[in-house]
This record gives sequence, C-alpha cells and structure tokens, in this order.
Amino acid sequence: MLNILWSVFIIISIVYAILNGNIEQLNNSIFEATSTVVEFSLTLIGITCLWTGIMEIASQTKIIEYLSKALHPIINKLFPNLNEKADKNITMNIIANMLGLGNAATPLGLKAMDELQKDNIEKDTLSDNMMMLIILNTASLQIIPTTVISIRASLNSESPSSIIVPVWIATICAAIVGVICTKILIKITRR
Repeated sequence: MLNILWSVFIIISIVYAILNGNIEQLNNSIFEATSTVVEFSLTLIGITCLWTGIMEIASQTKIIEYLSKALHPIINKLFPNLNEKADKNITMNIIANMLGLGNAATPLGLKAMDELQKDNIEKDTLSDNMMMLIILNTASLQIIPTTVISIRASLNSESPSSIIVPVWIATICAAIVGVICTKILIKITRR
C-alpha cells in the first residue's frame, strides 16, 4: 500500500514540476537529497557500528551478566516461564533498546521471538510473552537515545542531546501504559 502511495506522490510531484516549469529545481532537489541521504546514512552506520560493537564487547564480559541480574526480577514479572536462551535474548534486547540502539535491538528481539515461539503451544497465535516483548519493543524504553541524538547532530542541531528528558518521559509512559494494558488484556482473554 505504501509503495503505491509513494509512487503516486512522486508522479504527482514530477507532473506538477513539469507543468509549472520547475523541472530544473526538481532535478537539483533530487541530487541534493541523494547527497544528504548518503551523508546521513554514513553517520547512522558509524554510530550503529560503534554501539553494536560495544554491545558485542559487553556480551563477552560480565557486564551483561550484572545487568541481567539487575533486570531479572522485572523480566521474571513481565515474562513468566522463560527458557535460558529467551531470557538472555530478551535481556540483551531490552538493554539495546535502553541504549537507544533500535538497529542492534531488532536482531536480538527476533532471536528472542524465535526462542519464545519454540515454547509456544499454539504456533499460529502469539503467546503472552511474545505480546509483552512486542509491547516493550514498541515502547522502546530508552536511557540514552543515541539514534535520535545522532540524527539531530547530523542535521546540525544546536543541542542534539536536549531530547533526552522528553524521550525518558515518553518512553517510560509508553512502557508503563503498554505493560498495564497488556497484562489486563492477558487476564481478560485467559478467563
């Protein structure tokens, strides 16, 4: 659906530029946009590589073990009856999200979902733990919103890190509301 929508927008823009004699401006805009996209992509790739590397190093050390122990009571409340692999992948996913590393969190979330699916009795229906993982990933509780800060920095923001407190408020509220609603819906549907 989005492919059709974007194609229509592009065709309308080109036709409008031709009818108004702005084809040269359209061409200039296309080349400027592609240059900006390449620069922006390189910035994000660099930051993603940095934080993914830090996460990999952390996973090879005791840091993840300590963070896992700190998060364990919360994870046990949110995700009852986890196997060890699912527990580790969910913990790593939550830590990556807390560091604002959506790109690094995604593969970990997929691994966690795969592990949760192995324990799922009804293979064509989401388990309670799968639903909770989706909610927590969507809320994306962040302590350090690195991706947002890097985007703001690459766009020459005067204060790229001024977004931190609003991100804390938004993600904490989203996580709390999401968890509460999910727990209520799980109780309602399990009656």
